[in-house]
Amino acid sequence: MLAVHRRDAIAERIRAEGRVLVTELASDLGITQETVRRDLDALEVAGIARRVHGGAVSAERVSLVEAAVDERVGRNAAGKRRIAELAARRLVALGATSLLVDAGTTTAAFAEALVQQWPQRFAERLVVATHAPAVAAILSRHPAIEVHVLGGRLRQLTGAAVGSQTLLAVQSLRPDVVVLGTNGLDAAGLTTPDPEEAAVKTAIVAAGRRIACLVDASKVGASTLCRFASLDDVDVVVTDHAPGPGLAAALADAGTEVHVA
Repeated sequence: MLAVHRRDAIAERIRAEGRVLVTELASDLGITQETVRRDLDALEVAGIARRVHGGAVSAERVSLVEAAVDERVGRNAAGKRRIAELAARRLVALGATSLLVDAGTTTAAFAEALVQQWPQRFAERLVVATHAPAVAAILSRHPAIEVHVLGGRLRQLTGAAVGSQTLLAVQSLRPDVVVLGTNGLDAAGLTTPDPEEAAVKTAIVAAGRRIACLVDASKVGASTLCRFASLDDVDVVVTDHAPGPGLAAALADAGTEVHVA
């Protein structure tokens, strides 16, 4: 295969999957890992990819790029559903009585799974706060889940409330578990493109006794503009794609549990 055709194939895979691994590309394409690295370097120069440890991520997932929630909801829906179902099972087993659920498409999938798995008996009451009206609407369908919607200015792009009112509401809470979403997860921590959302996420992380981050494959290894948490802040990561060796080592050093759905 000519280099130009090979790089076109790799670029298409990056656009479709969000990230690629050197080892997987070398095996799939029947080429050496060094050739893959040169191809990824060339794609980074072309602005198509961003090199990360062990592979590359789509340049579209770096820095300021932020897709609307309606665009994101269908991306990797099966992976998000697996993440959500595993996270909901673990939460039910944990026996938490209060949650703070972040905005996002994966956390919305978690809300759907929780509605299916939480016991129907009112004696098993669960109190959930969220700054995402879409998440609140899903959870409100369950008779034993008491939903508190946190106010603020609603960002139409993501469906999340932000601003000083939201921050004050989050800072007044101390939930058993925070269920967190993120736009990027790498060795430096968790990131999101918007500063206002980053401020709310920082407050959400500070509020929880236990922090669980739900992150699908397109976000693993990615980095955006604003860091809102370090790996040390996160107790559990639930994902559908095992982190590469560098990120896995950083998570282990931070004492963060990783569960692959």
